[in-house]
Amino acid sequence: MNPLLRYDPIRTQWNPLKDREELERRLSTMFGTREATGHGGKEALTVAQWSPLVDIMEDEKEYLIKAELPDMKKEDVRLTVENEVLAISGERTFEKEEKGKKYHRTERAYGRFVRSFSLPEDADGSRVSADYKDGMLHVHLPKSQKTKPKAIEIKVA
Repeated sequence: MNPLLRYDPIRTQWNPLKDREELERRLSTMFGTREATGHGGKEALTVAQWSPLVDIMEDEKEYLIKAELPDMKKEDVRLTVENEVLAISGERTFEKEEKGKKYHRTERAYGRFVRSFSLPEDADGSRVSADYKDGMLHVHLPKSQKTKPKAIEIKVA
């Protein structure tokens, strides 16, 4: 029998974990995220694209957007309102490797980012303000005065 045509159970055996790792690798490449596993079960040392996490809330006066921007200076963050879209953009740069030190793991992501949000109908984009402290950006978006509900007293005769 030809040795090349011989069935080899080790080479042709289905390995679902390997297939899962391959799928994760392909998805992370496609979406620009870091690989969680791979390389024989070891974590990959790749730098991911990133997008800051945000919380959006509102009260009767305003909308508040809180964005996590760790290790960034306020000068590296830009806030714009144009065509009823609020955009937060910036860039977080990778720390230069110091002499005598080598990185074993890099999980934090670096690079440029843009987060865009359509303004609600009752928001006044011309009065937006922001403050930045300890890696947290707080964007205050006041509600329009004209759209606030008005209570009308009904008199009984």
